[in-house]
Amino acid sequence: MKKIVKVILAPPIAAVFATGGLFGWLTATEYKPAPVETVAVQRADEGAALKPGQALTMLSWNVGYGGLGKDSDFFMDGGKNTKSADKPQVQAYLNGISDTIKESDADLVLLQEVDANSSRTFGIDEREQLGSPTGSSAYALNYSCPFVPNPNTLIIHPLGKINSGLYTLTDGIRVDSAERISLPCPFSWPLRIANLKRCLLVSRLPVEGSDRELVLVNLHLEAYDDGEGKIAQTNQLRDYIEAEYAKGNYVIAGGDFNQVFPGSLEAYPNTHAENWEPGVLDEKLLPEGWTLAYDLDVPSCRLLNQPYNPADTAGTQYYVIDGLILSPNVKLEEVKTVDAAFENSDHNPVRVVVTLEK
Repeated sequence: MKKIVKVILAPPIAAVFATGGLFGWLTATEYKPAPVETVAVQRADEGAALKPGQALTMLSWNVGYGGLGKDSDFFMDGGKNTKSADKPQVQAYLNGISDTIKESDADLVLLQEVDANSSRTFGIDEREQLGSPTGSSAYALNYSCPFVPNPNTLIIHPLGKINSGLYTLTDGIRVDSAERISLPCPFSWPLRIANLKRCLLVSRLPVEGSDRELVLVNLHLEAYDDGEGKIAQTNQLRDYIEAEYAKGNYVIAGGDFNQVFPGSLEAYPNTHAENWEPGVLDEKLLPEGWTLAYDLDVPSCRLLNQPYNPADTAGTQYYVIDGLILSPNVKLEEVKTVDAAFENSDHNPVRVVVTLEK
């Protein structure tokens, strides 16, 4: 009888020890960035300073790490897969993303979810393909973990190693410095150890003939929290950009807010809240004179509950959660969400033209 009991109990006991060992290792290796860290700026050339009155074309895009194109779904959105593409498909998505960035002819590009060395994208350093051969770039990790378990099964179909982050590019424009600014993490142990550590990637671009700067903020706010994390991160963002504007700087903050912009729910009612529901960006977030730049004509994001099928109006869900915030001395000339048909990412890029007022 004792032998039978041992045989029965051995597997669950081994599983407990293995799970404990996994969480102990992840705790010991947890990514713990400082509140503020200097980020290296890579320069292909010196680049030019900005000029008051200058018009700038910008592109902001969550590229879905080259793994979330039209054929993909994702388990956190009600889909089935943790890895939604094989290596040839990832490369095909990256090729399409790179082509779209080049076609935008943007002076400044803000990218989110760019992998540097991740299992889900087969170790590809996506910066090498998406970066510009001319201009400057800065990269900040917001997700770094040697092994991300599947929250439902732990080691069965895990996400594996992830190193991913925010990537800011300029074309012929000088970047003097960049820094990573940590945002509050809403998760406690053990969820925290293998989760994203959200941040702002701040790049400082000099303005000719003055001591002012264009403070360019790349962001990707919380997605799968209870809502409080998004609010705390948004409040920190607001305080930061208001402080920079008070110094006399131009400020542009853009990216994936994971919150619907004003009017979005009327344009794209959320009929799949049981799968994933974004937050709501408060219209009163900013004081008078600041501008929220977004486009309701084309959705900026789709739900990853299934591969993309625009004809399936009952199963497909759209959102407008990507856009930019402009300080009062930055004039919005044009904003358009590029209809890329979710071919290479679950997000469409947002293209804006702005002018730095004199």
